[in-house]
Amino acid sequence: MIFALDIGTRSVTGTIIQKENDSFKIIDHYTKEHDDRSMRDGQIHDVIAVANIINTVKETLEDRLGYSLHKVCVAAAGRALKTIEARAVVDLKTYPIHTREDVKHLELSALQAAQEKLTNEHGNDSYSNYYCVGYSLLYYKLDGERIGSLIEQKGNEASADIIATFLPKIVVESLLTAITKAGLEMEAMTLEPIAALHVLIPESMRRLNVVLVDIGAGTSDIAITDKGTVVAYGMVPAAGDEITEAVSDQYLLDFPKAELLKRQVVNEGLAEVEDILGFITEVSYENLVQDIQEKIDSLVGVIADEILQLNAKSPRAVMLVGGGSLTPQITEKLAEKLDLPSNRVAVRGVEAVAQLSATDSLPAGPMFVTPIGIAITAKERPVQYVSVKVNGQTVRLFEMNQLTVGDCLVQAGYEINRLYGKPGIAKIVTVNGQDVTIPGEFGKAPEVFINEIKTTVNNPAQNGDYIRIEKGIDGAPAHITLGELIDDTAQFQVYFENQTYKMGNSYSVNKRAVSTDYIIQDKDRIEWKRLEKVEDFFDYYFPGKQLTKEYPVIVNHKQINLIRAETQILINGNAASLNDRLHESDQLSLISANKPDIADLFEELDKPYWQSIHISFNGEKVTLRQQAYHVMRKDETLDFHSLIERNEQIKITEKTQTPFIFQQVFGEVDIDLTHASGKFNIYCNDKKASFDTIIRSGDKLEIIWDK
Repeated sequence: MIFALDIGTRSVTGTIIQKENDSFKIIDHYTKEHDDRSMRDGQIHDVIAVANIINTVKETLEDRLGYSLHKVCVAAAGRALKTIEARAVVDLKTYPIHTREDVKHLELSALQAAQEKLTNEHGNDSYSNYYCVGYSLLYYKLDGERIGSLIEQKGNEASADIIATFLPKIVVESLLTAITKAGLEMEAMTLEPIAALHVLIPESMRRLNVVLVDIGAGTSDIAITDKGTVVAYGMVPAAGDEITEAVSDQYLLDFPKAELLKRQVVNEGLAEVEDILGFITEVSYENLVQDIQEKIDSLVGVIADEILQLNAKSPRAVMLVGGGSLTPQITEKLAEKLDLPSNRVAVRGVEAVAQLSATDSLPAGPMFVTPIGIAITAKERPVQYVSVKVNGQTVRLFEMNQLTVGDCLVQAGYEINRLYGKPGIAKIVTVNGQDVTIPGEFGKAPEVFINEIKTTVNNPAQNGDYIRIEKGIDGAPAHITLGELIDDTAQFQVYFENQTYKMGNSYSVNKRAVSTDYIIQDKDRIEWKRLEKVEDFFDYYFPGKQLTKEYPVIVNHKQINLIRAETQILINGNAASLNDRLHESDQLSLISANKPDIADLFEELDKPYWQSIHISFNGEKVTLRQQAYHVMRKDETLDFHSLIERNEQIKITEKTQTPFIFQQVFGEVDIDLTHASGKFNIYCNDKKASFDTIIRSGDKLEIIWDK
């Protein structure tokens, strides 16, 4: 025989069941309502009054059975559970995530954040006022974006969001006190939502996203399954009493009469009632629904909102139990609110409990699902108290599922993230004028031991275990060589004037040349340069050698810079420039160049030294030119090929231009006079001309001898 008690807000229900092979049979049951409000929202407010009601239920069942009851299975009210969402964030640059253990540490940090949030919200002095009865991961994020796994991810920060469920210790303690004062000993204990879940949604069904709502008198308890486990619990302070109060207000009835009318109309479809003024009213089911429509919608709304808040989406199905689940139209309206087909929301009664055998004493309807579930679940899957020691401190835990070392550490108040070793001291240096921070080594994760054997926070914990956690070792200070800090590409050598020179990276620290083996110190000022071009070679090995330089000349009192290569650069005998790259074993050489002349000056000034025209003479093309400018160096006249010294003062003036005449052509052409005899005539454009005839570019000139 199993004796179970469902201690509710309005009443206490005692149930006697008997196990037969793999099923259970109900032997008897009895319900007694509280005389006054000794229970509120699942919490015992008057222990003595509740103990008296428990005793009455016990004695009534004892009289019927003919023997005494000594042990009882009970359930802590699910409505007392506190569900908290919390997040933990880790800086990946300081604490990178390499293993599943690192991820678990982050999740436990989120659980500790949930404890702190719970303490702040409910004004309790310590996390020890609550038992954590489970948590579920919601999602991970990497730099603010959701991600499936955090292991070996690169980024700035990672976070884990969890939903955790806590049970106040006072709920358990007051429950134990009440049953003890009623002369009973607690045989086993469970949680009300777990009890209903266990008998209606077995583990094989928990891979489905299903919601169970126990609508009682004062509150509606919610439990949600998904992916093989219970993922969330919730409670809303609205239930059957809200509907009863609406009936009371609508028909001018006191609360007990309103409750009676509500039940009679729901069960029979019609009832007569006398209000406080003595008038008798006939109330049909349709009238009742219409008159209290607003309250029904309100109850459905708060339940649906809580489901969506906990589940973050519409579930696959919803099961309703408890007396409040008989509220008119609640299944249809809840399905509509959750955007579900109407056949996905249903009221479930004791007939849906597969483990129960059908007997004459089997109660009907959804009111007895939770009491029967308590009897079966508390015996089959009781909640245990587990006592362990963490670093010598005794810690008691409320075990619903398999406890882990991490659960024990959290309940003991250890913050995992604060037990990581500190990162090693960084060094700040300057590299080519830019500040660079060189981090120290990462701190090590804390080490955990169970019964002196090294383990992980995921390892199961048993009653009596001794757990020890040691702070992680601090990381070593930054230690790095110059070659490790700066990519030191392989060196090579070149030849210049029969000497060998090394090319590659050149380094100096605090203005002192060093090798790549140099160990960097804090506040070092590092300068480095990559030597690979011709220009790099001469800048580094021959800093005073000018391969190209300005050549200043004063022209008409204004300085002109003649840019002219002083030398010609050769690589392996081929012409090269300062920007050309050098390679292994290259031969580098220089050839000196000549000084600039007046031609170079006029080219720099972009002025034509000559005035030119193009004509033809006896069918041959001829160019005639005459000087366009006077060029003077002091009193010396310079010609086109005169060399110029640095900083010389040159005066350039335009010459008065005279027209080109025919006879100037004879200075540019050779006339064969071997066979010439007699007279000749000259022509310009087929017209007779003279030696002083003015000619222009494009003219056709001829000389013709008489035969």
